[in-house]
Parts: sequence; C-alpha cells; structure tokens
Amino acid sequence: MPSAFSVSSFPVSIPAVIMQTDWTEPWLLGLAAFHVLCLLLTCFSSRRHQLQVGHFLCLVILVYSAEYINEVAAMNWRLFSKYQYFDSRGMFISLVFSAPLLLNAMVIVILWVRKTLNVMTDLKNLQEKIKDRKRRRKEE
Repeated sequence: MPSAFSVSSFPVSIPAVIMQTDWTEPWLLGLAAFHVLCLLLTCFSSRRHQLQVGHFLCLVILVYSAEYINEVAAMNWRLFSKYQYFDSRGMFISLVFSAPLLLNAMVIVILWVRKTLNVMTDLKNLQEKIKDRKRRRKEE
C-alpha cells in the first residue's frame, strides 16, 4: 500500500496530518499511552515539588530533542512504522510528540502559578494577622 505521506505530497496542515495518520500502528498507540502516563504523573505529582520539577525538565528536554528524534526516525522508519511520517519540516513529530508534551508542561506551569498565588495569599493573610495582633497589644 503506498504511503499517504510520500515525500512530494506531505500534508501541510494539522487536520491533514491527523486524518492521514494510521492511528492503529502499535508505536503510535504506545506514544499515546506515554502521553497519558505523562499527564497522570503531572496530576499525581502536584504535591511533590521536586518530582514535578524533574518531570518538567524531562518534558522540556524531550521537546528540545524532537528535531534529533525526527531525523533518526526519518532514517529508520521502516523498523517501526508502515509509513514515512517524518518530514524535514517536522510537522508530524511536532503534532504527535512535541505538542502534547508542551501542553503537559503548560499544565505544570499553571499548577506552579496557582500554588505561588496561594502561598502569596497565605503570606498576606499571615501578615495581616500579625499586624492586627500588634495593634491589639498597643491598645491594651
């Protein structure tokens, strides 16, 4: 069966890539499972700051390495895939590999911002309590 991803006619839009991808390939199912596991780790590590920092750094390093991964996958696609998905522009790997990792990293950043805002609110409340106690002592 000829590949929908021939070198001369590689899809240039996100919907085209999504529609022309054979999502039943085992390696793509494994990649989807990897992304689900990363998201679960993000959710369950929200209370463990050091683990989440390590997870975040791993996500960023993987995204940074996507170009190299794309080159290696383009040279060796016959070993694991039916079709050559890996083009020189990196559209496919950006869509199925980097974008979910970046979304996951964005969730972590949002959790960090929320935690920072909560800590700042708690600190301000504590400062107000201390200020109130000092004012009461002066009045007595």
